[in-house]
Amino acid sequence: MAQTGHVFANRQFVCAQGWASARAIRSSRPRPLVISKAAGTQTAKRTTKKEALKDARDDVRELIKSKHCNPILVRVAWHDSGTYDKDIAEFPLRGGANGSIRFYPEITHEANAGLPVAVKLLKKVADKYDGVSYADLFQMASAQAIELAGGPHIPLRYGRMDAASEEDCIPEGRLPDGEGPFPGGITKPGDHLRKIFYRMGLNDQEIVVLSGAHTLGRVRKDRSGFGKEKTKYTEKGPGAPGGTSWTIEWLKFDNSHFKDVKRHDDPDLVVLATDECLFADEGFRPYAEKYAESQEAFFEDYAKAHLKLSELGVQWDPEPIEFDA
Repeated sequence: MAQTGHVFANRQFVCAQGWASARAIRSSRPRPLVISKAAGTQTAKRTTKKEALKDARDDVRELIKSKHCNPILVRVAWHDSGTYDKDIAEFPLRGGANGSIRFYPEITHEANAGLPVAVKLLKKVADKYDGVSYADLFQMASAQAIELAGGPHIPLRYGRMDAASEEDCIPEGRLPDGEGPFPGGITKPGDHLRKIFYRMGLNDQEIVVLSGAHTLGRVRKDRSGFGKEKTKYTEKGPGAPGGTSWTIEWLKFDNSHFKDVKRHDDPDLVVLATDECLFADEGFRPYAEKYAESQEAFFEDYAKAHLKLSELGVQWDPEPIEFDA
């Protein structure tokens, strides 16, 4: 089931990878099936062991290949790590890649519409390997999804400590929107992105290069309110058909997003305000032009930014594990 939105989203970065926001639908939908859903429930502490990583990674790769779920696995990891606040020291209240997205109520935040699907898919792997933390599993799945889609290899480190219970969930509102009106009276999409990403300790170049992950995935009207019910690029899937993609080959990781946003001439591709500003904003434009011109430059810089994103807010348990086999 290949679905995504902006990788991040307050009203819902509804994408695959990274964050495509959206005007998510407020509803009284039932509590989703997630790893932990009972009030006050804690999960047994899991400590990542190096010997468990290879088998877990192999299972994740098979899952991605069989389900075409690259985009939504990128998105769940980004939405877990993208809650980080560099000005809060205490773990896990500072947010970041701690696996708290698996808990109610965080999984029901508007930005996370659709992500119970990803959590449920990865729970099947988690149940087999208690030697891999949930936080590590989410980030592993994201990096593997990028690589299997033709993107760069991302040399993740492992050993992330998990948030222990729903009491550790982050308050709603730390993820970006794809369209206005933006919170706080902000009128320009570039300024909105800066407010969100600067809080995480990321800069303009990293904002732009991470936005390039919109080469993967689709927006869906029932999740974000954006796009069409289907287009000529999505009407037959793969995975569940429908939605509107950012790129023509929306399960291929390349620099197409920058090229398509720059041209902005295909009505069957979605371009949100936070996509359009990559070329309209003077601070973002030089980087967007660079990545539209050179896929090699995009891949090199993306791998570095994705690695940084995957370690935001992390509490190592006890030390980082190097695993790049």
